[in-house]
This record gives sequence, C-alpha cells and structure tokens, in this order.
Amino acid sequence: MKVGFLGPEASFTHNATKTAFPDDELVSYHSIPACIKGVEFGEVELGVVPIENTIEGSVNTTVDYLFHQTTIPVGAEIVLPIYQQLMVSKNNRDTWLETTKILSHPQALAQSQEFIRRYFPMAELESTPSTAYAASFVASHPEQKIAAIAPKLSAETYELEIVGRDIQDVAINQTRFWVLGAEKIDLPIKSADHKLTIALTMPNNMPGALHKALSVFSWRDIDLSKIESRPLKTTLGEYFFLIDINVQKPQKLLDNALEEIRLMGGTVKIFGNYKIHPINGV
Repeated sequence: MKVGFLGPEASFTHNATKTAFPDDELVSYHSIPACIKGVEFGEVELGVVPIENTIEGSVNTTVDYLFHQTTIPVGAEIVLPIYQQLMVSKNNRDTWLETTKILSHPQALAQSQEFIRRYFPMAELESTPSTAYAASFVASHPEQKIAAIAPKLSAETYELEIVGRDIQDVAINQTRFWVLGAEKIDLPIKSADHKLTIALTMPNNMPGALHKALSVFSWRDIDLSKIESRPLKTTLGEYFFLIDINVQKPQKLLDNALEEIRLMGGTVKIFGNYKIHPINGV
C-alpha cells in the first residue's frame, strides 16, 4: 500500500507515518494540500498530515482544505511527542553561536521562541515547507552560518550536528496527525481513545446560535474536547466551528444530537469517527 505524507523524509510527519506504516511504501509530498490531493487523485491510498500542536494549536491549512475542498474521511489519529533540535553543519559546530539565520517550518520556529530569544535575538528566521527541508538546506550549504530546527532524525539523515537539544518552549509538546483516505484504518499502535470530529455552521442572524448548537450536546452529557472557529471565507464575520467529541456515548445518541442541529437549520460536516493512537518513546 502507498501512504503519502508531508515530507521530505526525516520530518516529524515522516516519523509518525513510518511508525504507523512500517511495512508500506511511503510517498513524500511537498505540502499539505499536495498530500491530500494525492489521496483524492488515487496516487496513494492514504495520506498523513498534521492537524494540531500543543503549543501552536490547529494547523489551519489542514482544517481549511478538508472543510472547503474535499470529502476525504479521517480514519485514524496519531499523536507524536515533539522534541525540537537546533542543528548546524559539522563545519560550524564550534562556531554555532555565530549563526545568522535559522530555518524551519513556521510551527517549529514558533515552538522554540524562548531558545531563539536567548541565544539568537538578532538572527533572521526563515520559514520552510518542513523541518526536514530546513535540515536538508543547511546540509547543502555548509559554508553559510545557518542552522535548522528539526527532529533528531533529520540530523542523522543529513549528517548535521545537534548543538541545542530539546529546545521547544514546552516540555510536553505533542502533534496530532490525521490519517486520511478511509473511514476506518487499523494501525499497529495501541489506541487510547475514540473521537468524532465535525464542522458545524448555524444560520445567520439566529440569536444565540452557538449556544443552541452546543446545548444539544450538553443535555445529552456528550463530552466535547475542543471547539474553535474558522472563517467561512464568504463574508466577513461568518464562521464554521470545528468540534472534537469524545465518543463515550452510544452512536445513536450522537446521531440524534447532530440531527437536532440540522433541524435547527445548521449544517454538519463529519470529518471522521476514529481511534487515537499515541506513539511513545520515539
């Protein structure tokens, strides 16, 4: 089976994907939309993309594309602990404090702000498509005083020197990844919980619309683990709500809650009803 992932190799997404699919053919994509389109167009059977990080919150590119552009289901979730490393070419390992530019994915840069402010307050920060891309670029330009923030695997893959270990601002830093392409996906990782994710919109100008929508879950004692708003990209001030539901009640009760929202004039898009698979010790 072919499984797409946000690449290149040695990125956090690659690490999560190869742990979940150790015996399958992995295909790297340069962006989240490209990976999702790979599933849509049948280039790969499944795709793995990041959806949320402990520090930086939701990956809006993933959320918006899945809401606006496709109906591909979420079949599983992988949770990966994130440890950010600062790495330089071996030529610069003794002069790493002279680094003038730090490259990484925007999420990784945001997750390492305290370290950057302490050691490199004047350094230029440059966003790259992925952490592994940043590591690859640094390896290809050993003559430059540049560094990358990336996972340990990137340093091993691109033969870089780690000069700052576990530099993320929060010690317990995790990223959620969604596996797309099928309604149910079995992974060789023990599952911990079960979740239902939906996108909800309510009629314009309905007084207390969000309160009414949430009440259908409240009086049924349905536990919501997350709710956030995203622009509908139609008119300023119009939003859809992304809601994660802990699946602890009978499916019929959940179905009745969603039907009640529809009867009030709301719309419900189900992203997936899936198991959560935490990865430990990676």
